[in-house]
Amino acid sequence: MTSKRRVFQCSCCSPSLVHLLVILGSFYIYYKDQLADTAPSIHTTTSTNTKMDAIPVSNEAKGEPESLTNKTLETGAAMVQSFDPPKRLCAHFNAFHVYVNEPSRVSEANHYCAHVNDEVRQCLLYDSPLPTAKLIGVEYMVSERIFNELDPGEQKLWHSHVFEVKSGMLIMPTPPGVPQSAWEIAENKEMEQVVHLYGKVYNLWQTDRGDKVPLGQPQLMTSFTAKDHFDFDKYVGDRDRRFGVDSKHKAEVRAYIEEPKTHPNADALWNGKA
Repeated sequence: MTSKRRVFQCSCCSPSLVHLLVILGSFYIYYKDQLADTAPSIHTTTSTNTKMDAIPVSNEAKGEPESLTNKTLETGAAMVQSFDPPKRLCAHFNAFHVYVNEPSRVSEANHYCAHVNDEVRQCLLYDSPLPTAKLIGVEYMVSERIFNELDPGEQKLWHSHVFEVKSGMLIMPTPPGVPQSAWEIAENKEMEQVVHLYGKVYNLWQTDRGDKVPLGQPQLMTSFTAKDHFDFDKYVGDRDRRFGVDSKHKAEVRAYIEEPKTHPNADALWNGKA
């Protein structure tokens, strides 16, 4: 007797879903072979909370290392899902912020920004430009026209970008393979606009003090308006070495950029209005 093999088909699976499952299965097999012998290092941190102490640390955050399953799903999902909002990101800036309630604490931030429209920008702030970076905050930037229409109390939450631009502290890291001279032209064009914008920053994850998870309330941040507000040479100098840039040179080539008058309610930390 000749037997017939039945092929099982799930009626609830569309062809696209089946295709996705095949892709995910392939990635699982690939990653299983590639990562079987590699295990991320795990260590604990000192804390007064013993239960928290028992939770391992991976990628400088509390929690188990990302599992093989999640790595597989992450890769497969990236192939079929649409991530339209992040696709709008068009600029990477690096600069420094300071805690309004603790002016001695300086935090470096990599800004990934997109235009909401011609007068409003929104930026995701990360503690590094690496794939393992933590999302530490957000910054919104608005035009002078919009800022001038805000209530006086609201204006005190915002900071200017004049010093950031003119001092060379604010940079757009040069993409690999792009000549520095060519990139500098594009960077300066961007700085011509940013120097007129006001920003409002809230820090959500204080990785600068070693927090392994986001703790406490969002913290209002501001920027600097003078070199003597912090150890400029130390912080900016170290950043310059890591990114292969020269903030002094950037300040020189930006000398032509007009320095707008800053509204008296902005930069409240430094003008005694905080």
